[in-house]
Amino acid sequence: MPGGGTPDPSFILDGMDLGFHGDREVGSGLVDLAVNVRQAPMPPWLAEPIAASLADLAAYPDPAPATAAVAARHARPAGEVLLTAGAAQGFVLIAQALRGARRAVVVHPQFTEPEAALRHAGHEVTRVVLPEASGFAFDPALVPDDADLVFVGNPTNPTSVLHPAEAVAALARPGRVLVVDEAFADTTGEVESLAGRRDLPGLVVVRSLTKTWGLAGLRIGYLLGAADLLARFAAVQPLWAVSTPALAAAAACASPAAVAAEQEIAAALAADRDHLVAALRGLPGVVVEGQPSSSFVLARVPDGGRVRLALRDLGYAVRRGDTFPGLGADWLRIAVRDTAVTDGFVSALRKTLEA
Repeated sequence: MPGGGTPDPSFILDGMDLGFHGDREVGSGLVDLAVNVRQAPMPPWLAEPIAASLADLAAYPDPAPATAAVAARHARPAGEVLLTAGAAQGFVLIAQALRGARRAVVVHPQFTEPEAALRHAGHEVTRVVLPEASGFAFDPALVPDDADLVFVGNPTNPTSVLHPAEAVAALARPGRVLVVDEAFADTTGEVESLAGRRDLPGLVVVRSLTKTWGLAGLRIGYLLGAADLLARFAAVQPLWAVSTPALAAAAACASPAAVAAEQEIAAALAADRDHLVAALRGLPGVVVEGQPSSSFVLARVPDGGRVRLALRDLGYAVRRGDTFPGLGADWLRIAVRDTAVTDGFVSALRKTLEA
C-alpha cells in the first residue's frame, strides 16, 4: 500500500484503520511532514544526562528522582505523577484500569490511540464528532451527561485546534474521569493547559516529552491527576515500564532550563506555522479551518487522496486524514517545519493541484 503499509486488522473499525500513524507515511528520500516530532539537534542539557544514564543500565530503573522533578515542575505532590513509556502507554493504562466505566466518550477528530485502547480493553465507545463548520471548536454540551469516562485532546491532533481551558474544565464532575490529552501542550507555550489544576474532580492530564525534544524513540510521557486515581493506573502498569535513559530525559525536561527553552521554541514555531498557514490559504481550493495552534496544520485539499500520493512522487510525505473519525481523504495533516522546507512543499503542492 503506497504511503501506508499494511493495516493492522485488530485496529480496523467501520473500515477505518485506528492503528495508522504518521510514521507509516515516511519513506526513503521523502521530506517528512507526516510526523509531528521536532527535528532539531538535542541540546547538551538533555543529551548529556541521557548519555550518562547508560552507565547505570545494570541497575533496575528508579523512577523516584524523575517523578519528583516532574512533580516540582507542575507544583504537585509526587503521588500525583505517573511516568509512562510515552503518552500512548498512558491511554492503555487508563483504559485497562477503568474497565468498569459505564459510558466512554471520545471527542473526535483526535488522536486515535485513546479509542483503540478503550476498545481493546472491552469498552463500548461513543464518539462525539466536532463539526468542520465550527472550525472543530469544542462545545462541552455535546458530551452526554451520563458519560463517566471522557477523552479530549488539547491542542487536538490532527486539527491543531486549541480549546479554551474553561470549556474543557466544564466537563469535570464527580463520578466522571476526564482525560485531557496534552501531548502537544508545550508547542503552545502551555496556553490553556490544565496541568496545574488540582481542583477538578476526576481530571487526568496526559503529557508527552517526545514531540518537542525529538524523543519518539525513547518513549517518555506522564500522567497527572489525583493520587488515588493514578494508583489505579500504576496497578496495571508493567514493572519498570520506563527505562533509565527515559527517566533521565524526564528529569532533564522538567528543569527550569527546559521550560524556558520550550517557551522559546513555541514562539519560533508560531512564526513558522503562520508562514505555512498563509501559504496554504493562498492555494486554490485549499481550506485551513480556524486558527491552528500546534506543530502541525490540518488542511482540506481537492482530491486529497490523489494529491497525497502525487506529493510522494515529488518527495514529500504528509499524513492522510481518512483514518481520523470525522475526517476524510481530502484532509491532510502537515507538520510545521522551517520556512525553506515549507516553501518547497507549497510549491510541490501547487504543482499537484494544477495537474
